[in-house]
Amino acid sequence: MEYREIVAVTGLTGLYQLLTTKSDGAIVRNVADKSTKFISARQHNVTPLESIEVYTTGENVRLHHVFQKMQAHEATIPLADAKSTDNKVIKSYFKTIFPEFDEDRVYVSDMKKMLKWYELLKLNDLLRFEEEKEEAEANAEEAPAETAAAAETASTTEEKPAAKKAKAKKADEATAEGEEKPKKAAAKKKKAEGEEAAGGEEKPAKKTAKKKTTEE
Repeated sequence: MEYREIVAVTGLTGLYQLLTTKSDGAIVRNVADKSTKFISARQHNVTPLESIEVYTTGENVRLHHVFQKMQAHEATIPLADAKSTDNKVIKSYFKTIFPEFDEDRVYVSDMKKMLKWYELLKLNDLLRFEEEKEEAEANAEEAPAETAAAAETASTTEEKPAAKKAKAKKADEATAEGEEKPKKAAAKKKKAEGEEAAGGEEKPAKKTAKKKTTEE
């Protein structure tokens, strides 16, 4: 189980590990009691914790940045009690560890939820943000090498059809050249037969002409 797999589900308390998604919902595992259940997409929305942002007086920050601040100050600043009814105490705690909080847009109910989630993540050893960051960077570095290898394989694969195509073209040209010769031979033969036929017809014509002159 890793932090990036953890989600919040509307209508349900606590946190869940997203196991798989379906067209009509998802299967999740409760981080606290490890029970597994199906949740319908019609009744619940699933939100990954890593996609949640927190309002600040400057640019918004990811939720895990707040958890890191809580983790870093835990030795010197005890966690506020999420069940506390004194809103000032909770606000003071977050203002101390994260001064950039936008008090107008981050409600006390949100702060209490972050405290509960932090305690649950800590209990299940899911506050390993640096390890996940290093793993993500390592995967990003490996991706270009894999892409280059895939491109080289694709290039090698494409060469074979090209070679076959060239051979086929050469064979077609050879066939075409072979067909031209019989045509020329046939044309010459036809011409020769025509000349012989014409020569054979002319001789009788001359004989007839000589016979007629004699009779006169």
